[in-house]
Amino acid sequence: MRLTPGPTAVPPRVRDRLAEPALNPDVEPAFDDRYADVCAALQTVYGTDDDVVVLGGEGILGLEAAIASTITPGDRVLCVSNGVYGDGFADFVRQYDGEPTVVSADYDEPLDVAAVEAALAEHEFAAATMVHCETPTGVVTDLEPILTKLADHDVLTVVDAVSSLGGMPVPSDGVDICLGASQKALSAPPGLTTVSVSERAWDAVEATDPASLYTNLAPWRDVSDGFPYTHLSALVAALDESLAMLLEEGLDTVYARHESVAAHCRERAAEIGIDCYADPARSAPTVTALSLPGEAARVQRDLADEHNVVLATGLGDLADDVLRVGHMGYNADFDRVDRAMDALAAVVG
Repeated sequence: MRLTPGPTAVPPRVRDRLAEPALNPDVEPAFDDRYADVCAALQTVYGTDDDVVVLGGEGILGLEAAIASTITPGDRVLCVSNGVYGDGFADFVRQYDGEPTVVSADYDEPLDVAAVEAALAEHEFAAATMVHCETPTGVVTDLEPILTKLADHDVLTVVDAVSSLGGMPVPSDGVDICLGASQKALSAPPGLTTVSVSERAWDAVEATDPASLYTNLAPWRDVSDGFPYTHLSALVAALDESLAMLLEEGLDTVYARHESVAAHCRERAAEIGIDCYADPARSAPTVTALSLPGEAARVQRDLADEHNVVLATGLGDLADDVLRVGHMGYNADFDRVDRAMDALAAVVG
């Protein structure tokens, strides 16, 4: 059993759709209709009237494309970070010859609103990036105070919501580009990136006129004459089914399920004597990061070898200090979490 924070387990209904004969996205109009349906369903999940597009590529494609499509050489970008992926935005900015200003907070703390205010007072920024939920630490951030400050300065906003979309409400007001992916709480196979794009963001893309193809959002604004490359037809069918399941259950019910399962996971961890890496009040309903200093890799191996339970360790400096339980999407399930926590109790007991 795998309870990793992406890729997540794929429900049988979604696997069945994946196995169906795939439409040819280049010549069959039925694929155009399916793609339109998927984008409309994603608008509901995002909670936005902005355009939503689906790119063929794993979620990191969206992070790079957001920068490649809106940043020109010399543009100053405010990268607000409290984690690995927040820091990674600055690398993309440098890659496309922008100038990142990184406002950092400790990985187990909220974003630093005061430091953002100070940076905005000192510089003019073309864009700002931030992460709603840092998957490596399970820390979720209330972005509203940051977004309010950025709106006051008319800064284009980019939000990574890859590990929150579909498991909790994601910020939409004041967000110009919001990024998601198929393999997290949406419980579809990896391979698709989802992007909500505001009119202001489209204007920025047009003004940037990116030279790239694969990391360029521009061709996706209007696909009535065809897609920029052959789309991943089987994966789009799988995502179509996973979104149907999500909306059939109802978003409020889905979000409540994630909250309840997350609380249960953390209660079980406390009973075992394991602390969360971050304050549970700041931890996401989609992933729990457990603090096991110097023991995470060993515990991960023992869980897999002795109990056939696969969890994930942390990333970077936390690789051997954090063990992560991904209770997102199809895995936001009490029985699955109990099986994982029973195994964890046996390994550390």
